Amino acid sequence: MNREVWLNLPVKDVARSRQFFTKLGFEFQSGPGETPQMTALRFGKNVIMLVEEEQFKFYSKNPISDPSAGTEILVSFSADSREDVEDLAEKVRAAGGVIFSEPGDVMDWMYGFAFVDLDGHRWNALFMPSSDEKTEPANS
Repeated sequence: MNREVWLNLPVKDVARSRQFFTKLGFEFQSGPGETPQMTALRFGKNVIMLVEEEQFKFYSKNPISDPSAGTEILVSFSADSREDVEDLAEKVRAAGGVIFSEPGDVMDWMYGFAFVDLDGHRWNALFMPSSDEKTEPANS
């Protein structure tokens, strides 16, 4: 089965969230679905819809969780290299995000970091080297 996935995240201000992710180097899909209440953050063939909270409540027919009280989802995405991880962490800091796990080795074979966006959603950027690129962990 080859299907696309569209995740939907509630945000307080779509324009502010779009600006935040643009500063991190992400791209957005324009066209159908692009409104002041909703925008499509591209991840290859997949999309994360950033949806204004009232619109999100309308679609989900359910209250919105408070991301400061618990984590419902951790969105993980790939990085191209260790340097890409480091660069992205600096961009997150400069754009007003909060890093809750600094760049470093993860499970002895990945390199990554994790951050909280402007609406409290948690994200994880990971570089997963091919077997010929793997090196010993920095803390060995």
